[in-house]
Amino acid sequence: MKKYEMGSTMQSLRHRRRYEIKAMIWLHDGPAGWHFVTLPQNEAREIRAHTAGLATRWGSIRVVATIGDVRWQTSLFPDRKRKSYLLPLKRAVLKAEGIKAGDRIMLTLDV
Repeated sequence: MKKYEMGSTMQSLRHRRRYEIKAMIWLHDGPAGWHFVTLPQNEAREIRAHTAGLATRWGSIRVVATIGDVRWQTSLFPDRKRKSYLLPLKRAVLKAEGIKAGDRIMLTLDV
């Protein structure tokens, strides 16, 4: 897994907020078997307020996520049912950190 490298794509990083989040990994029961983390509602509410007007028209928000030694650019996706956001986890992240569905993890989001 390539670690995140600061560069021109994230020039406004100094205006970002950092969130330290503890959450459980879960496996979507669809055919692709994606793994996700659902953000706690308090953090989701803060992120929604901080990014007002910045989300795409589908509601996704660009972030830099860190779990352990792995840092990558990704997006949070709205979960209207839970009034939160979902963070998709790539297989490469799971493998690099030795984590799986059901594990409670600490992650950092730069939003």
